[in-house]
Amino acid sequence: MGAECKYEVAQVAYVKLALHALKHPAAAVNGLLVGRLLDGAASPAAVVSVADAVPLSHHPHHLPLLPTLELALTLVEDHFAAQGLAVVGYYHANARRDDADLPPVAKRVGDHVFRNFPRAAVLLLDNKKLEEAVKGKSREPVVQLYTRDSSKSWRQAGSDGSSQLTLKEPSTNMVLADHVTTKKWQQVVDFDDHLDDISKDWLNPGLLA
Repeated sequence: MGAECKYEVAQVAYVKLALHALKHPAAAVNGLLVGRLLDGAASPAAVVSVADAVPLSHHPHHLPLLPTLELALTLVEDHFAAQGLAVVGYYHANARRDDADLPPVAKRVGDHVFRNFPRAAVLLLDNKKLEEAVKGKSREPVVQLYTRDSSKSWRQAGSDGSSQLTLKEPSTNMVLADHVTTKKWQQVVDFDDHLDDISKDWLNPGLLA
């Protein structure tokens, strides 16, 4: 199903997940992608619009915990439902700069999201591309798209030359570089931070204002 679908990532979602990774450069980080399936009338392919990202964790030992994930999913779904949005995917950044493999935990969480949204996406941050982007040297997306195929395996999309993943705003990497210059990454709050101190808002209002 994923092969027939295109994915469009909004600037807010993209910059937020990148800043989350930059805040914890020595740790694996993850989060949820929120969006909607767009009406396919204007395009032969369905389009999943990723409108926002919700940072979840920067503690690797927290990542596989189902109760924490279930709680986060419930809170996120409840909050965004009023905007007509739902959880449409998951993002992950590996701790090591040279690690470009999708880890088992990302596949497990992706499977969990897939059960409720069959066009779910998993985005894996490319740490090397992220370094180039924050220096203003690249306009390429710093994430790799994975979708689930008919054999229930997560496969990297685009290996056939197709461009299933696009950035909604072409200047997104320039905006990301600007936010890095002003050290906006220091202000990112994830669900782990919220559980440690409930005064910290996991929705990150005003982060990119």
